[in-house]
Amino acid sequence: MESVASSRSLLPARRKSRRLQAALEKGIKAFFGGNAILAVIVLALITIFLFREGFGFFGQNLANLRVYRQAGLEYVDIIRAVGEQHEALSRRLSDIRLGEAQHLEKRGTPVDETAAILAPFDKFAAEFGDTAENLRGLISESTDQATSLKEELAASRTMDPARLDVALPTLRQAEPAFDSVATDMTARIAALLATAPPISDPASSRIFGHWKSTVGNYLKEFPGAAARLRSWSPNEPIPWHRSIQSFLFGREWVTASFWQDWYGIIPLLTGSVLVSFVALLIAVPLGVSSAIYVSEVASRGERKLIKPIIEFVSAIPSVVLGFFGIAVVGEAIRAASQSSLLSWVSFFPISERLNVMTAGCLLAFMAIPTIFTLAEDALRNVPRGFKEASYALGANRLQTIGRVIVPASLSGIISAILLGLGRVIGETMVVLLCAGNRIAIPDFTQGVGSFFQPVHTMTGIIAQEMGEVVRGSIHYRALFMVGLVLFTITLAINWLAQRFVARFRMSIG
Repeated sequence: MESVASSRSLLPARRKSRRLQAALEKGIKAFFGGNAILAVIVLALITIFLFREGFGFFGQNLANLRVYRQAGLEYVDIIRAVGEQHEALSRRLSDIRLGEAQHLEKRGTPVDETAAILAPFDKFAAEFGDTAENLRGLISESTDQATSLKEELAASRTMDPARLDVALPTLRQAEPAFDSVATDMTARIAALLATAPPISDPASSRIFGHWKSTVGNYLKEFPGAAARLRSWSPNEPIPWHRSIQSFLFGREWVTASFWQDWYGIIPLLTGSVLVSFVALLIAVPLGVSSAIYVSEVASRGERKLIKPIIEFVSAIPSVVLGFFGIAVVGEAIRAASQSSLLSWVSFFPISERLNVMTAGCLLAFMAIPTIFTLAEDALRNVPRGFKEASYALGANRLQTIGRVIVPASLSGIISAILLGLGRVIGETMVVLLCAGNRIAIPDFTQGVGSFFQPVHTMTGIIAQEMGEVVRGSIHYRALFMVGLVLFTITLAINWLAQRFVARFRMSIG
């Protein structure tokens, strides 16, 4: 009877304990469910904010494109492109001369004799530059006329048709002048190429030969430029999708220009991709292999030493790493490129210490702790029975790691890599300090050498220019559109990662 009475007295306490446990579980569910709802709300607010601030960019950009055509800037740019190609070829001659001078210096040629050897080439380069003198004058005159029209259009928004009827025919007088200039340049450059001086340095000689073939192709483009001038029309309508195309596929980002502002995201996207690629190329092998070693090979003492050191790197401020990249990593890469041991590399020595490789090395240093920590957790979560079964079948440690542990934890390792990519592609300070901030697509004809050229990134351009723009201007809205593209890329990476990991887990199961 006493035991029955005691059990009855315990029932209210047990019910109370169950109610408390149920209330606690409800509270936990509400907390995490509320966090999930809050995350969704924050993402929605960020998206709305980016769209709201960037709204109107494409309309303003389309208006700019229409002014660009109506004022004749597009017409003059056809001639300017020919002049810019000539300037690029002249700069290339300077690089060839530098290579020849370095070759003579390595051979121990005296300074006076070096000057005498280079004199014919200097004369050739000067005469080549002079061949575009009339072209420069034509560009200058046409530029003055087109910019005057642009200022009138920008001031009045609409121009008197009578004014356009007078101004545009005057501008189009450049067509016969260009034909005359092209004929003269073709004859003079062809005569120069026939009397080109010899180059003693084999490498510079090969480059000079390629330069001469490039000049030949350049001369063949003159008839096409003349045809584009004749077919150009200021009244041809610009479709609405041209504004979107010029942003998503534009190869120029030019702001505060007296001529024309361009907001093309391709050079910024290319810079972000190149820097992220270099960073992951370095960070993934180091981070994953370190995680495997610490998890499966290292002793307890080694683990206590290695793990805190790697994880401590994430506590270093990014601005400090940026200074380290400028003062140490960039200088080390440039010094290595100037070493005689690497003189066989075609694109060495490099002149810029701040480039894709410098920024990528620093970003890899930042991503390694993230990849290491998450990959090591994934490796440790592999059931112990997997390893014991592998050893029982006679496999050694290396075979167990390569054929059992790593495949079983691959979803976690991939997640670690993708989170490392998120850390890399969203980093601002390091790329702003170490990437060189040159808004241009690298010269991919140099192959691996393109990784040693300066670039700008999407995060860097936002940080650099956001504080200087006028709120509501087209430049301001363009930066928010860049942020929206970056935000979309990040969400797409995370979505693809979740899909891939889920599919891999299903295949393993």
